[in-house]
Amino acid sequence: MPVDSSEARGTKQAETVSELPAAAEEIQVTLLYVFDDEDREETTAPTQIRGGNAAKTRLEEAGVAVREKSRVGDPATEILAVADELDVDHLVLGGRKRSPLGSLLFGSVTQAVVLDSERPVTITGGEK
Repeated sequence: MPVDSSEARGTKQAETVSELPAAAEEIQVTLLYVFDDEDREETTAPTQIRGGNAAKTRLEEAGVAVREKSRVGDPATEILAVADELDVDHLVLGGRKRSPLGSLLFGSVTQAVVLDSERPVTITGGEK
């Protein structure tokens, strides 16, 4: 579960996972944050980011096992690489509402992951 600075998105992602059948018994979530600064990767955990903290809190309240992973680089590339390394069953991303022009101009990590992933991807909301 890649997280960002949005508490609302992190909470929504966690709620989506914790509402799955037998989530507490059968699901382990890896919270992933992709940094653009190598120094921060080594000194900052995903739960020190607001979205990661909100997600972990909600998942733990639901009894879902949580682990953390940090990476440095392009977010979409690193999300897909970690998914492959961990052989995850599913990706749950917190999407942002963007206009078609905004997506075209600024790109979208969510869009890149959806298009390039060979795994199921769920996109949750959280903020307008």
